[in-house]
Amino acid sequence: MRHEYYGYSKEQLLAEPKIRMFCMEDNDAVFRQMARQMADEIEANNAAGKRTVFICPVGPVGQYPYFVDMVNEKGISLKQVWFINMDEYLDDNKKWIPMDHPLSFRGFMERVVYTKIKPELVMPKEQRIFPDPEHPEQVPELIERLGGVDTAFGGIGINGHVAFNEADPSLSEEEFLAQKTRVLSISPETRAANAIGDFGGALEDMPKYCVTVGMYEISHAKKIRLGCFRNWHRAVVRRAGYGEKTSDFPVTLLQDHEDITLTFTEFVGRLKD
Repeated sequence: MRHEYYGYSKEQLLAEPKIRMFCMEDNDAVFRQMARQMADEIEANNAAGKRTVFICPVGPVGQYPYFVDMVNEKGISLKQVWFINMDEYLDDNKKWIPMDHPLSFRGFMERVVYTKIKPELVMPKEQRIFPDPEHPEQVPELIERLGGVDTAFGGIGINGHVAFNEADPSLSEEEFLAQKTRVLSISPETRAANAIGDFGGALEDMPKYCVTVGMYEISHAKKIRLGCFRNWHRAVVRRAGYGEKTSDFPVTLLQDHEDITLTFTEFVGRLKD
């Protein structure tokens, strides 16, 4: 049975979604918006003498070059900023893949973000956090010490996952939202979608495991900002906005968050190219 919302036009999609939605012209506009959101919040917190704590993705990634330029051009200090990255791929021994691996999120952040920001502005290394498969408890403990997450940025996966919180229909809504940072197996559909999008389709070489920040940490962030721009996001955003809450499509479990937005492109808003 085809669900009616998959046939919604852009206008219908924006009419009464359960997650507040915005449509922008193209990928570039979505990425620029996300970069501005990051920079503006940091500047406001700096002016107020407050720290900034973000949960950050490596996917979407197009916001980072714009963010780096904003920081460098405006001289925005990141000395009181914590970037807690959502996740990282693991090898078959459930250890971080090497930073020089083409899929390494740690390697990406080092190459594209941290080494591109002026040294006098970039945050100290101890404030650049990745979940550790050997000590997953460190992320929720750190967030508690810091007083919570200001904004969780991210995208949505093919099966509705946020970070690598893979769909699990065996869990109730409450059980799913209670999950904290942990190691888990990556689902076949996620491996396939990521192989196509990020690895030239090399499915056999895609990692099978990951470590991810949990839905607990994401759902407790003060704000959640999601961006969608891929062709298969057409279905994803429609189910996110109009589907029923279910752990079989995890982003729906965030529908009741008090400050969540989902921004997508005109391409995603259209039903056909």
